[in-house]
Amino acid sequence: MSETPELPDSSLSTTAPQHEVASGSLDADASERGRRVSRGMWREWILPLLTVILAMSFLRSAVADWNDVPTGSMKPTIVEGDRIFVNKAAYDLRLPFTLYRLASWGDPQRTDIVVLFSPDDGRRLVKRVIGIPGDRIELREGQLLINGELADYDPLDPEIIAAVGPEEQAAYQFRNEKIGGNEHPVMLAPWVLTSSYFGPTVVPEGSYFVMGDNRGHSRDSRIFGFVKRRQIVGRATAVVLSIDREDHFLPRWNRFFHRLR
Repeated sequence: MSETPELPDSSLSTTAPQHEVASGSLDADASERGRRVSRGMWREWILPLLTVILAMSFLRSAVADWNDVPTGSMKPTIVEGDRIFVNKAAYDLRLPFTLYRLASWGDPQRTDIVVLFSPDDGRRLVKRVIGIPGDRIELREGQLLINGELADYDPLDPEIIAAVGPEEQAAYQFRNEKIGGNEHPVMLAPWVLTSSYFGPTVVPEGSYFVMGDNRGHSRDSRIFGFVKRRQIVGRATAVVLSIDREDHFLPRWNRFFHRLR
C-alpha cells in the first residue's frame, strides 16, 4: 500500500508572512508619524524659537541692550544691582557682533554715560565722558578743569546720596558737578591721590577721556588711558530695574525706570 505524502500545513505557511507584513506596516506607519511630528515641531516650535533668539541677538548687538552693573564705579549715579538700558544706535550702526561701523550719525559728548570696551583688558565698562578730542583735562584738589575752566560744584540732593550705604555716606564727599550746561552727581574720596590730582593731559584726535562718577574707586582713563572712538559701543540712558544684593535681592522700586543724567 502506497503512502500518501504529507502536504505542508497551508495555514502555517501563510500566517507567518502575514504577521511579518502587518508588523512591518505598523513600523512604517509609526516611523512616518514620528517624522511628521518632528517636522511639525521644527516648523511650529523650534524654527520660530530660533528665529526669535537670532533676531534678539542681532537687536541686542546692534540696536539696544540692557546690562547688569556689578561694580560701584559709577556711584551714586548707578549702583550695584542696577540693570541699565543701553542705546547701541545712539551714535552709529554697527555690524552685529563686531565693532565695524556701517553708518555713523554722531559722536559722544561731554557728560554722556557710555558703554565701552576697556583698552586695558577688553572688558565692557560703563563710564562718563569727561573729555572729547582736543580737550585739556586736569584734576586739582578734587576739582575738574576742562580747557582751564573749573567745573562748578553744588551740594547734592540727599535723595541721590541715599542710593549708597550709610558707611559710604559718612566717608565720602558728594557734589553736583556742572560742566557747561550739564550736571551730574559725583562721589569724592579726598584721601585717594588720583581722585584729587591728575594731569594735565590733552585728549588726542579720535579718542575720549572717561571717568567713573565714583572718583576715588574707578578704573578709568586716569589708569588705562584714552578710549578710541570705535571702542565706545552705546549710550546708557536709564535704569530699567534694580535689585538690592545686600538685602535678599529685593527690588529697589524707586530706581525702576529711572532716567540717567
